[in-house]
Amino acid sequence: GTADAMYQNIDFLKNRHEPYVIISSGDCVYKMDYNDLLEFHIAKKADITIACKDMPADADVSRFGVVRMNEDSRITDFEEKPLVAQSNTISTGVYIIRRRQLIEILEKSAEENRFDFVTDVLVRYRNVKRVYGYKLNSYWSNIASVDDYFRTNMDFLKPDVRKYFFREEPKIYSKVDDLPPAKYNMGSDVSNSLIASGCIINGRVENSVLFKKVFVGKNCVIKNSIILNDAYIGDNTHVENCIVESHGTLRANTFYSGDDAVRIVAENNERYML
Repeated sequence: GTADAMYQNIDFLKNRHEPYVIISSGDCVYKMDYNDLLEFHIAKKADITIACKDMPADADVSRFGVVRMNEDSRITDFEEKPLVAQSNTISTGVYIIRRRQLIEILEKSAEENRFDFVTDVLVRYRNVKRVYGYKLNSYWSNIASVDDYFRTNMDFLKPDVRKYFFREEPKIYSKVDDLPPAKYNMGSDVSNSLIASGCIINGRVENSVLFKKVFVGKNCVIKNSIILNDAYIGDNTHVENCIVESHGTLRANTFYSGDDAVRIVAENNERYML
């Protein structure tokens, strides 16, 4: 479980000198200044602070940890993946806790064979420790399925989402490859799409996200799709509602479409025919 995973690294925690630890899940897309979270944690004199998010009233929150808070933001109830949720406020999987207290909790959990950080720590100690909720009022998305991955990528085609992540503070820094800018040849037509560096476009691309070094052949149509790194799309190929795997090669004159759900395309054909 997640608590056991942290316990396996307890020597690292013991050898550090920083007073606080931030625990963050790796399957979410968001932007947060952890300094604000830390200031909130200290101001509330909290033992544990959980970053929380108010979801839309019609959202299915049954796959998340659902919390309820009082007027002071102290968490009064925490249910992990409830069948019937009593709130639409969820845990985002981001926590802050004093380092020494985390070590103490992990050691006690290990002694009692309790291995899950949510059910065996957060839920268990919600009425024993001072557990507070810090509201995240900006974009947040959990990627737990192919549909989540597709939807989140499509969100980045929205101007307000792009502006928030790429233009507003705090800035996002990512890996940069030494690649030329995307090249749009005669006959290309691109609308409402994100095209990464190193791409060569010869066809039509609509409402799509193209990762680095994607080649789109002549008379191609790429629509509502995600094309991952170094994919090759042959001439006269139609791709719609699909995710094309990295390094994939789609032969010329082929058709790929996800009619009822997002289709994952993993083709590894020869790119150059002699």
